[in-house]
Amino acid sequence: MRSMGLEPEVASRLSVLWGKSAARNRGRTHLLLGHLLDTAAVAEVMWREYLAPSLKRRLDEVSGGRGREWFMWVCGIHDCGKATPAFQALDPVEAVPVVAAGLTWGRWAKGKRWRHDIAGGVLLAPLLREAWGREAAGWVWPLVAGHHGAFPSVGSLRKAPVELQGRGGEWLEVQRGLVDVFTFAVGFDGLSAVRPVGALRKAEQLALSGLVVMADWIASDSSCFEGLGEAGKVSLAGARRRAAAGWARLGLRGGWGALEVPGSAVEPLARLGVVPRESQVELVDRVWAMPAPGLVVVEAPMGEGKTKAALAAAEVLAARFGLDGVFVAMPTQATSDPMFAQVVSWAESFDPALAGQVALLHGKRRFNQQWRQLWEASAGEGQEGSGGDEYGAVDEDDEFGYGTDSCGAAERDAPLRWFLGNKRGLLTAFGVGTVDHLLYAATRTRHVMLRFAGLAGKVVIVDEVHAADVYMRQFLVEALRWLGQAGVPVVLLSATLPPAVRQTLVDAYLSGAVGRADVSEAVPAPAGYPSVTSAYAVDGRVAVESSTVAVRSWRPSVRVGVEWLPDALVEGVVVADAVRAAVAGGGVALVVVNQVDRAQNIYSSLVSGGFEGEVLLLHGRLCAADRAERTERCLRLMGPGAVRPGRMVVVATQLAEQSFDVDADVLFTDLAPVDLMLQRVGRLHRHDGTRRPEGLSEPRVLVTGVADGRAGMPVFLPASKAIYKEWPLLRAAALVAEAAGGLPPASGSGTGPAAGPGWSVPEQVPGLVARAYGEADVCPLPWARREQAAETVWLKELEERAAEAQKFVLTRPREWASPTLAGLHYGGEHGVRKEEDLEALVRDGKRSVEVVVVRRVRGGYAALGGGRLGVHGEAVGAEVAERVLGGLVRLPLGLTEAAETDLRPLPGWAGDPWLGYAKALVLEEDGWGVVGSSRVGYDEVLGLVVEEM
Repeated sequence: MRSMGLEPEVASRLSVLWGKSAARNRGRTHLLLGHLLDTAAVAEVMWREYLAPSLKRRLDEVSGGRGREWFMWVCGIHDCGKATPAFQALDPVEAVPVVAAGLTWGRWAKGKRWRHDIAGGVLLAPLLREAWGREAAGWVWPLVAGHHGAFPSVGSLRKAPVELQGRGGEWLEVQRGLVDVFTFAVGFDGLSAVRPVGALRKAEQLALSGLVVMADWIASDSSCFEGLGEAGKVSLAGARRRAAAGWARLGLRGGWGALEVPGSAVEPLARLGVVPRESQVELVDRVWAMPAPGLVVVEAPMGEGKTKAALAAAEVLAARFGLDGVFVAMPTQATSDPMFAQVVSWAESFDPALAGQVALLHGKRRFNQQWRQLWEASAGEGQEGSGGDEYGAVDEDDEFGYGTDSCGAAERDAPLRWFLGNKRGLLTAFGVGTVDHLLYAATRTRHVMLRFAGLAGKVVIVDEVHAADVYMRQFLVEALRWLGQAGVPVVLLSATLPPAVRQTLVDAYLSGAVGRADVSEAVPAPAGYPSVTSAYAVDGRVAVESSTVAVRSWRPSVRVGVEWLPDALVEGVVVADAVRAAVAGGGVALVVVNQVDRAQNIYSSLVSGGFEGEVLLLHGRLCAADRAERTERCLRLMGPGAVRPGRMVVVATQLAEQSFDVDADVLFTDLAPVDLMLQRVGRLHRHDGTRRPEGLSEPRVLVTGVADGRAGMPVFLPASKAIYKEWPLLRAAALVAEAAGGLPPASGSGTGPAAGPGWSVPEQVPGLVARAYGEADVCPLPWARREQAAETVWLKELEERAAEAQKFVLTRPREWASPTLAGLHYGGEHGVRKEEDLEALVRDGKRSVEVVVVRRVRGGYAALGGGRLGVHGEAVGAEVAERVLGGLVRLPLGLTEAAETDLRPLPGWAGDPWLGYAKALVLEEDGWGVVGSSRVGYDEVLGLVVEEM
């Protein structure tokens, strides 16, 4: 320190500033400079072992070729705000040597206490402006001020009180000395030498901020970085040794690194073990031709192999543009599990060790056997800490809950605990999870930068993108803007999209890519179906291209017979009778309805009518274990290559609508918007080579959930209207009428006429969707007034729901032009404290509650799936604990408020990492529990049953 020209008093004072207190650091004080150097050393390891080539290239560009040292500096300087009276006074024991060195403080005035992250911004901003100028300083200081999860505004840094600067010049001298000593230690001649020669784009700043947080959290693990209380032991060389050892013990790593560019478009498809189809080759060829990272929209029939093609395209994109991993976003937890298996196999084809770098991101992953084998055999899930770092005294390892022993023994092929913690899953090299995790990165919530850092440097694939409704789409659009600005390639997959939605998604990505909110580049109409649309920007100029030559689907279009089955009653007796008739001589029927009660009733009617043992019920009110078991059974009996039973009926809700790779001989479906009905049709005659009964050799769909009303006006199921609204249902009913050859016949008159033209699938799919949501007249003239009124209501609701979502997106339109992260969290975090809150935030704003169902027995409790619990509910042994968790089920929305008030964990669950925060629904010995004004039971076949008392 003296060699840098520091006065002895300043050097002496700097050598006693503490960064980690002994009370919260395994009994050993860690000096502030030591923690800064530890973090810089971790950043250096991350540069070498973790950062994507694309990110390193950008950091090299803005630092004048010194990206590694600059990354070390910006990560390490994060805690400079601890060199303030406000922080040093927080621990009376640690404060003693600080005061003895001549750094004093008085009694604080009542009011706000300054957190050390914001204090760091106050301390560093004027030093950077002096050394670098206002523009360069303006985008760097928020990286420091926001490292605890929220970016303050410029205004919050003004009028810094005595808590930060103290009285006299001693504090200012030691603060400047800390910055200078650290800057010199990481390899710069002085603060001026650190000045960036350019600026990162705002999205790149967000990703960098997340990497700062990552480096800080790793360096804050006291089991890897024990405290150093003597200044003579603090050095960068020592920090480098500690960081290397800690990184190795944690087992962390990146993904591919520098991936070799495939030799041909066929090569990455061959890796996936597929015989290339035209549509798959078209996608890979298109990403080969893109001159810059961009957005690719793939529209192809169900079963076309879109996801495999997307993985092949991801390999090409990663190799060409320096990406180091992939995140695959799926619409549901159920669809994530089979994709996880596929991505694990794909990752292993590059390097067997990469299997351990694939994260499964959803709340039920514990029930995925492959996930548990790869990840949880050697480590438990990290948990979010309950304490807040209000004034910066709480150490990061305690606050953010990855424990004190995460550097313990680790299997070499798994990154183990660190990536399992809350908010960190996306940081793994390869991830598969619900689309929620992508949308979380577009919310104005705490630590959003950590989530976004997990997307930057990857290829992002979003499957079934049509499943995002208007509310969710606001977050998807926001995510696309940020990903476009960060240069992250995105592949969107869908059976088909309404043209207006496709245009919105393309415009969002291009707006980010060129940094303007008003970009609107017309998307050319594709030449045929399947189709690929690509959008990118080069030097500020945008380009949008669609398939100019029609691409053949892998299987030819077939006529699907469309018939009416009038029934608008929840009981579903008409449907059950028709199903019995359809498969009386054998065959496999799929029944997809819009309401759980209706599914339960149809199931019960079929069983009582002689189909016992031949019907399977699948819906969202099954407990986790039952739902997983039934889904697996469906795939085993109806999936590709299955030996199918002679007769089988699956009665399901919308769970069977997406990424459900089963093959049915005949389909019964409640009326739904046309694009969703076509998704259901995609389960019909899906697999080639399947032997079918003589009467079911042609694909046939019977549309129910609707009946005739007065003057030929359709009557819809109340549940269908509540879910989908009337206007899309009217348009769908009109298109079904065209295909069926007429309007719904009178209720009770049997199935409708089969003389209509039906649908040619997949040939007509894009046109049907475009007509359903377009401006052209579709409905019969007598429906016109009703349709017009319904459209007005529908559009108003869309506008209201979009506006509601806009309250929570990461930036509002007027904020997009801001070049820095300052003030990003202005307006707060909207009460988001738990993962369930965040899920509700991006889904529809309505939070539902999951509970664990247990049974009361004499002397204690029992798991729903069997197994006696202790007198207070404690699980004895891993097998019983597994059965307890298998009883997890989601309650209907109407019970949310009562469940929040009435239900709580059993006493014996306290401290359990999985059950400690779970609400227990206790079923008494008569089989019923009470939630609010409802009786709730669980039938081992029907699932959750709710009755009003």
